[in-house]
Amino acid sequence: MLKIITKRQARILEIVREESFASIDHLAGQFEVTPQTVRRMVNQLCDQGLLRRVHGGVSLPVQDQNIAYGSRQGLNPEAKRRIAAAVSEFIPEGGASLMIGLGTTPEYVAQALASRRDLRVITNNLNVAAAFARNPDVEITIAGGTLRPFDRDIIGDTAVNFFSRFKADFGIFGVGGIDEDGTLLDFYSGEVQARQAIVGNCRTALLVADASKFGRNATVRAGHLNDCHHFFTDRPLPADFQPVAEQYSGNIHVAAEGRVIAA
Repeated sequence: MLKIITKRQARILEIVREESFASIDHLAGQFEVTPQTVRRMVNQLCDQGLLRRVHGGVSLPVQDQNIAYGSRQGLNPEAKRRIAAAVSEFIPEGGASLMIGLGTTPEYVAQALASRRDLRVITNNLNVAAAFARNPDVEITIAGGTLRPFDRDIIGDTAVNFFSRFKADFGIFGVGGIDEDGTLLDFYSGEVQARQAIVGNCRTALLVADASKFGRNATVRAGHLNDCHHFFTDRPLPADFQPVAEQYSGNIHVAAEGRVIAA
């Protein structure tokens, strides 16, 4: 069962992502609490797969698989809400058709759009379908096939064939990680196939990813930022990404507190 991530735990995650490792003593000093208090906080994060216990402290999880979906839903929620709000403002009123892919940030986008009228939604993500399900003004078409129960989606050839039957105004999708050269990364080849099918069958491709995806290591390499017409994120790209940021300036939308900045 997903536990709520506290502000201190969210900060612990940021520290470990920035430094790849943090000792218990270092974290205790950061928050001016006892090592025992820190251990309780990081143990909860480790139990959810967000961190990994190592000698003397914690590090990032081994990246041969993604973090469990339920844990990802509670990770960086404010950032994902800001991204979702920015995408909601970008999508015009009045009869748009949307392909929405797997992942937690696309689910947040679906929640932000859930009260719209006259939308047509085409998705392989059951969480996205559920977000729209109570609105009779939204037509929902869902991919059939074998469900990934922990992620609640359908991927692979089934998803490719499904999305290939349609042409949507907008494709909205997430990604496992973004490399410094703009390469898009994911954890499973089936996820990549589904994402590329959305890109290939929409008129305007929208990548949605919070700042934790910058430089995040995932094993399957496929696609690039130049496949995306627009990229919505919550922070300016880090210094290592400046060549990419400059190349795609104008297509990067930073959903900062209270406003959207064109990077």
